Amino acid sequence: MKILISGALGFMGREVAAQAKANGIEIACGVDIIPGSADFPVYTTFEEAPAADVIIDFSTWKPGADLLTYAVKHRIPAVIATTGLSEEQLAAIDEAAKVIPIFRSGNMSLGIALLRVLAKKAACVLGESFDIEIVEAHHNRKADAPSGTALMLLDAVKDGCADDREGKFSRHGRDAKRQKQEIGVHALRGGTVTGEHEVCFFGTSERIKLSHSAENRSVFAAGAIRAAQFLVGRKPGLYTMDDVVGKL
Repeated sequence: MKILISGALGFMGREVAAQAKANGIEIACGVDIIPGSADFPVYTTFEEAPAADVIIDFSTWKPGADLLTYAVKHRIPAVIATTGLSEEQLAAIDEAAKVIPIFRSGNMSLGIALLRVLAKKAACVLGESFDIEIVEAHHNRKADAPSGTALMLLDAVKDGCADDREGKFSRHGRDAKRQKQEIGVHALRGGTVTGEHEVCFFGTSERIKLSHSAENRSVFAAGAIRAAQFLVGRKPGLYTMDDVVGKL
């Protein structure tokens, strides 16, 4: 398997490269809008890049459409791990998935995939009588808030609840009393935190917390490589980490 790393010179791109080499996976090339060097060819546009077996993308999508144009043109599967995408960009991914297999996830950790399953199950059992809050923490350079992972957890909890629930993104003001149908979502930013997520269920005289902590970026890179291996040879369509967990 030859991979193309999109966002090759960023923190996650370099981590993917390290994980690939550790697992004997060939890096065909990298693409990054900021010129730089690595021990494999790095191009500033997709137009310059040779074809590969699969793309792993941790870029900032500036511009992201070039990735999809390239992938569709060459019929190359793509693992898209970029978060904070717009509705227009997500729609473009859905359209491209009609032609090529695309794996998209707000978090590439297998542990987070399992946390989503557990959170949905807990919401199914506890949702009617427990208040539910989601808290996430990341480093001070992260741009989007709440995190893509927190939004994934929110969707999982909403799916598990028998009644309709809506996300409440932080609270402020003098009239911010919690409403029954809320699922609170709170983002913390500071220091060098890699990623922490917690789903809290508050009942009468008892609390249950489901949590996941990423100690370093390698877990996301390893998950992305596993997703790439899963994706090669698949039919066109949109795949998620749930598909990988289902194969365990």
